[in-house]
Amino acid sequence: MKIKLLEEYPYLYETHLHTNSGSACGRNTGAEMAAACKKAGYTGTFVTDHNWGGNTCINRELAWEEWMTLYAKGYEDAAEYGQANDFDVFFGMETGFDGTEFLICGLTPQWFIENPAMWSADIPKQYEIVKNAGGMVVQAHPYRKEDYIPVIRTFPQYADAIEGSNATHSSPFSISHNNPEWDDQARKLAAATGKPMTAGSDVHSTNLFGGGVAFKRRLSSGKDYCNAILGGEDYILSDGKFWRRKDGTIICEMEITDNN
Repeated sequence: MKIKLLEEYPYLYETHLHTNSGSACGRNTGAEMAAACKKAGYTGTFVTDHNWGGNTCINRELAWEEWMTLYAKGYEDAAEYGQANDFDVFFGMETGFDGTEFLICGLTPQWFIENPAMWSADIPKQYEIVKNAGGMVVQAHPYRKEDYIPVIRTFPQYADAIEGSNATHSSPFSISHNNPEWDDQARKLAAATGKPMTAGSDVHSTNLFGGGVAFKRRLSSGKDYCNAILGGEDYILSDGKFWRRKDGTIICEMEITDNN
């Protein structure tokens, strides 16, 4: 795909992306995912592989530092591509708690290595640790209904933001988890709790969905992204079908073409 960006918001970031180095459900390497995103028109991406509480492909019996080092390989591969190709790659993590999932942004693999308490943290403790470190917690796809999610649970009190648009739910390029109503519910949750919204694709292969967050400027780091979201900066959201303002209202339909 090739995404036609809006002139006022030319810097688009994928915020929810998996690789086959950290996620058992991932299909491509970090470098392959980064290259596909750049070709599609993205300025950068977060790599947010599943951690030990989700569908990770890293042996959970490993010692903490070894586990984290192997887990970060997808990010490292993507970052190496990014450095050589003027493409921003930031580290993230998708944490899982019996099907309830969160995106952690603004921290680094080295920070995780130095903070093994994350391994045993529950949802409230996760929020406390991440906030104290200057990171951001986003509840991912809070209303998705699938077999691996035994019950719908929302935790706005332990999240800084809500993933209000997940392109897997709404993009015409997605072939699973298709139900835009789940995003409608997420946007209502964000509005009711006063939480800012993010958007991402939850993409697992180079067949991209077009989701993400677009800014008027280029970001400098994962923490810069967190500060922009939480600091009230102007940005827009993509769900792979529509451009939306950060309050969720539709601006216009997206123009996406075949880039093959």
